[in-house]
Amino acid sequence: MQKALEKLYWKELNMNEQRNLKDSSVVNIVDSMISKAIKARASDIHIEPTDQSLRIRFRVDGQLMEFFSFEMKLHPPIISRLKIMSDLDIAEKRLPQDGRIKYEEDNREIDLRISTMPTILGEKMVIRILDKKLMAIDIHNLGFSKETFEKYVTLYRKPYGMVLITGPTGSGKSTTLYATLAELNKVNKNIITIEDPVEYRIDGINQIQINTKIGLSFSKTLRSILRQDPNIIMLGEIRDSETASIAVRAAQTGHLVFSTLHTNNAIGAITRLVDIGVEPFLVSSSVLGIVAQRLVRLICTECKETYIPDNDSEDRKILGQYGNADTILYKGRGCSNCNYTGYYGQTAIHEVLPITKEIRESINRSSSIEQFKKIALQEGMVSMQQDGIRKVLQGDTTIQEIMRLSYEEG
Repeated sequence: MQKALEKLYWKELNMNEQRNLKDSSVVNIVDSMISKAIKARASDIHIEPTDQSLRIRFRVDGQLMEFFSFEMKLHPPIISRLKIMSDLDIAEKRLPQDGRIKYEEDNREIDLRISTMPTILGEKMVIRILDKKLMAIDIHNLGFSKETFEKYVTLYRKPYGMVLITGPTGSGKSTTLYATLAELNKVNKNIITIEDPVEYRIDGINQIQINTKIGLSFSKTLRSILRQDPNIIMLGEIRDSETASIAVRAAQTGHLVFSTLHTNNAIGAITRLVDIGVEPFLVSSSVLGIVAQRLVRLICTECKETYIPDNDSEDRKILGQYGNADTILYKGRGCSNCNYTGYYGQTAIHEVLPITKEIRESINRSSSIEQFKKIALQEGMVSMQQDGIRKVLQGDTTIQEIMRLSYEEG
């Protein structure tokens, strides 16, 4: 029923958009599209040619939804208009291009990051919307449970060493890093970041944007900033062995280093560092701890309702030991506030893995992932699945969201 309501809502919205924009100029169409995406709290706009039409999709709360479509004849002028706005080459359609637009909406400046990609049907464009208003810069508003937050605070308050944030693209790693730096941003600390690109400006922090066209790479910049007397270094991402080696060295020589890795869980970050060429003893002696995270959608508070899952239902099986016959769960019925999805907004689920003496010894022995996991759970690590189930029982999200993102057998 919810899916049907959602589909009906978007179909009706699409028809209204077509009527409103039918006679508009391309300039008005582009401005209206961006404005509506911002109002819908979208993180990305996808402009993609199909066999029948030009499809426009917004990513809202982590999910892509088709907002409206246009005739294919509008594809070239819309792409060209956005290229002009972002100072890209409108004649170049065979190679990917990246640009940015400073956009103003409701008297606030919003940064738009433009990426084009040639496809067999024509250029596809994705617009990343960076809106400070939606960014949770307060570390207390990131969705950490009391237990995982206490562990994380212990890590980032250490004077030196490396703290890693892991997760796939779009899992909120940058937000966690920015919120952590904002918390540590004091007059007696020299904080320097190396980013590609700089997503948000934080007053009092020295932020450097990578520029590979002139040779300003992660590794070269990191090597140079060590001579800038930093207390805290934030490295946008560890991408290769050279960057990893310099970051490890910085962590061992009195600097607190934050960075990200693309791994599925906290334990995977250990093996990832070893795989890209960092010696196990260097990993064990430099890494303080690892935070893995995912974003899950929050149940819409306007249409939130309770239910008791049937004994033989999938929800009951997933709850397992965490529930009983009387366990009450929550879901969104679907309403105009949440675009009939049942969800409004996002929060994070986490697992925090401090590198203890036992785990350090396991790293030096090059133990298997299964052995790491066994030790971590014995020492009280709360997995993302467990953290997610807790948020389900609190009424923050649904079983389906946890299944979608973090459920693992065994």
